[in-house]
Amino acid sequence: MVTLDNVSKTYGQETAVAPLSLTVASEQTTVLIGPSGSGKSTLLRLMIGLITPDAGQVTFDGQPLTPATVQDARHRMGYVIQEGGLFPHLSARRNVTLLARHLGWSEDRIAARVEELTDLVQLAPDRLAQRPDDLSGGQRQRVSLMRALMLDPAVLLLDEPLGALDPLIRADLQGDLRAIFQELQKTVVLVTHNMHEAAYFGDVIVLLRQGQIVQQGPLQALLETPSEPFVTAFIQAQRHTLLSSDGAA
Repeated sequence: MVTLDNVSKTYGQETAVAPLSLTVASEQTTVLIGPSGSGKSTLLRLMIGLITPDAGQVTFDGQPLTPATVQDARHRMGYVIQEGGLFPHLSARRNVTLLARHLGWSEDRIAARVEELTDLVQLAPDRLAQRPDDLSGGQRQRVSLMRALMLDPAVLLLDEPLGALDPLIRADLQGDLRAIFQELQKTVVLVTHNMHEAAYFGDVIVLLRQGQIVQQGPLQALLETPSEPFVTAFIQAQRHTLLSSDGAA
C-alpha cells in the first residue's frame, strides 16, 4: 500500500532519515518505534507527502508521490497527530467535515457520515457543537480520528495520537482504537515511543535508530531473535510496560 524505496531526508547537517526501504502491508497495523530523533515522525510525513525525500521514492498504492499526485493521495489517507491538531476556531463538527465540504459533498451525505463516525468513535453527539478548547483531551482525539476517517481513507497515519493523554484516558482510548482498527480493517501506520503501545497495536513493529531501521517484524521476533544488542537493550529499557501487555512478555 505504501512503499519507501531507498528514501533519505536531511535537514542541514542533520540526517533525519538515512537511506532506507520499507513496505507497509495492507490491512495491518505497522508501528514505528524508537528513541527520540530516530526518524519516526519524519517517515510518517514522507508517507503523506508533507515533506519530500532528498533521494529515493515514496509510492502509494502503486503510484509515486509527486507534486501532481500528492493531493489526490492525501484524500485517501487519514492523518492524526498528537493532541489532535484541530482548528481552535471551528466547532468539532466543522473540523470533521471541513474537507468533505471543500470537496462538495452534499449535506445529507455529510450528516450520514458524521453520524456513523460519532457512533464508531463513541463520542457523545452533543460534543460536536463544542470548540476544541471546550473538549477533554480524549474527546479531542476522538474528533481528530473522526476527521481522519471522514473520507473513508485507505490508510490511517497516526503520530503519537495518545502521547498527551493522562494514563487512564490513554488506556481507555487504546482499547477503543484497537477495536476500530479491527472493525475497519484499514492499513494503519502508528508512531509511538511506548513499547506497550507497540505490542498492543502492532502486527509489524519497525524499530528505528538514527534514521535507520534496526529490525522489523512481529514483536516475538524482536524478543527472541534480536538483530543486534540495541534491540534487546531498547526492549529491556521498557520491560515493565511489556509485562502489562496482552501476553507479549
